[in-house]
Amino acid sequence: MLLFLIRESYYTAAFTGAGISIESGIPPFRGEGGLWNTYDPNILDLSTYLQTPQKAWPAIKTLFYDFFGKAKPNLAHYKLAELEQKGLLKEVITQNIDNLHQMAGSNVVHEFHGRLNYFVCTKCNRFYKVSDINIGNQAPLCLESDCRSILKPDFIFFGEGIPNDAYQASLKAASQAKVFILIGTSGEIMPAASIPILAKQNGCKIIEINSSFSSFTNSITDVFIQANASDGLSRIVAKLEEFE
Repeated sequence: MLLFLIRESYYTAAFTGAGISIESGIPPFRGEGGLWNTYDPNILDLSTYLQTPQKAWPAIKTLFYDFFGKAKPNLAHYKLAELEQKGLLKEVITQNIDNLHQMAGSNVVHEFHGRLNYFVCTKCNRFYKVSDINIGNQAPLCLESDCRSILKPDFIFFGEGIPNDAYQASLKAASQAKVFILIGTSGEIMPAASIPILAKQNGCKIIEINSSFSSFTNSITDVFIQANASDGLSRIVAKLEEFE
């Protein structure tokens, strides 16, 4: 059934969560071993950051730029890129901010919660690549001489909305896709979790790869593969190659 679903689908999308990046050394935010067990989530509260950025910045720098910034794609990221290259995967919708899908070679990636590799000015809205900013012990400032306002990492803080482009692209995928491959997502974070549910309501078939059951497993999943992301995707790609 699984091979038939993917082979016969003219529109397959992947929907990824924290579980796909665990093998790259990035822990999830919530649950056992989650980052919020060590760090205060308030560091990513938008109003707190805007009012007292220098209090939140040291933890943000340590967590997202000293730690996350060193992560590399793992086999699961590369297998998704391979499926895209074979014409079997149209796009990736990711809840992750780590840029690992793009680093692995995926070309169409909708970053539902924003992106780690850019900053945005909190006043003039100018964007900067991380590589263009000197990341030090103080929150970085806009490089425009007539601005010099605080920069914010271009991912979603508590109190912010989903990036419109990513949200609209995700809604389009949920309305048109014939197959969704869910990978390493618990299905507990809204509004992201609403995307696979909407796809199912539109007649989409759901393939789920997870090391344990999620809120999707017994509600919308058609095919469940209990495995980590790399093993699950490797099995799928290997099976598909048998019929090339």
